Amino acid sequence: MSATGTATMRGLIAVVTGAGSGIGLATARLLAAEGVRVFGFDLREGEMAGAAEWIPCDVGDSESVTRAMAQVADASDRLDIVINNAGIGAIGSIEAATDEEWASVLNVNVVGLSRVTAAALPMLRRSAAAAVVNTCSVAAAVGLPERAVYTASKGAVQALTMAMAADYLREGIRVNCVNPGTADTPWVSRLLDQADDPVAERSALEKRQPTGRLVSADEVASAICFLAHPRQAAITGTVLAVDGGMHSLRIRAE
Repeated sequence: MSATGTATMRGLIAVVTGAGSGIGLATARLLAAEGVRVFGFDLREGEMAGAAEWIPCDVGDSESVTRAMAQVADASDRLDIVINNAGIGAIGSIEAATDEEWASVLNVNVVGLSRVTAAALPMLRRSAAAAVVNTCSVAAAVGLPERAVYTASKGAVQALTMAMAADYLREGIRVNCVNPGTADTPWVSRLLDQADDPVAERSALEKRQPTGRLVSADEVASAICFLAHPRQAAITGTVLAVDGGMHSLRIRAE
């Protein structure tokens, strides 16, 4: 794998899953601002208009992914970037988890990532700057209470990222992941709404990150786009934490 010398992302083609809101939307907008043509895979268009071309897709369904990628292939002869961002959450310990919940979360968060990337590989192989970035989570590296199923899925995403990076290194396809801390997104807001005291729960989430605040979707998107950029031709098999120091720092209480 050698440096491409490409100083710009302009003219590249990208797929972003979960592009209708949150981190996916922020990523689509940032890529579009860099001159990338973005195809947004999501169940709903959300707010991606103007940043991405919406292609309806359920990453939890193989036929849906195949149809969506076929639409990309009809529009472009290659694909340069795949951002696997779509995911779902779960609250509770293993005692509370049902078989249906395990199957659903792992199917979307882990197998869905694999489905999308596998479907994209024929087009990625035609790119001179192929990059895959997976949205993982700080949960893959630290123990969070009441997040058993979600944590298991993200641990698998981080491990799968390494396996994919090894498998496709010789073909010039880079694979990395970002591990956000708790981000200020509509998805997190929906989780907070389920709490007995959403205001207190948000405050607790802010305080557990050393910076004392939630990570923004734009901050995570910036890290994703950094890893996807052709200038980072030497970066593969890397986990980039965007978590306000949550994984690495142990700050004394004031």
